[in-house]
Amino acid sequence: MTESLRYLCFNLGKEEFAIPLLSIKEVIGFPEITPVPQSPAHFLGIMNLRGQVISVMDLRLKLGIASTKTEETSVIILDLGNHQLGAVVDQVNSVQLLTKEEVSEKPVIDNSKIHEYITGVFRSENKLIVMLDIVRALSVEDKSVLSKNSQKAA
Repeated sequence: MTESLRYLCFNLGKEEFAIPLLSIKEVIGFPEITPVPQSPAHFLGIMNLRGQVISVMDLRLKLGIASTKTEETSVIILDLGNHQLGAVVDQVNSVQLLTKEEVSEKPVIDNSKIHEYITGVFRSENKLIVMLDIVRALSVEDKSVLSKNSQKAA
């Protein structure tokens, strides 16, 4: 029996991305966010989720994709082990069940910071979906903000 992997697919701008379903705690509508001074521009601030303070990052800004807030804009709550992170996306589309054979190696993209965050691509219908590693996308500064915001909540 082939091992299958589940991925949550979502849009950032006109592009479709996917992240492993196992790293996701839940998906919520766009919440009320409290800005945190002196945070990187892609960190929108913190939110309260059932008594827990969670940092919220705009994944579109982090990856340099134009953002547009619509009724479909959602926040994916990621479980990163020590921390939880809310990632703002334009629209959540579906959950894909893939076999390892369906995943292709990541394309070589010159001069692109996003290349190091990509783990592979797969075809769904007539389009390619880019698989992201959110943890790899977090810089040292991002991880520091997550730690500080978690400590403030404690």
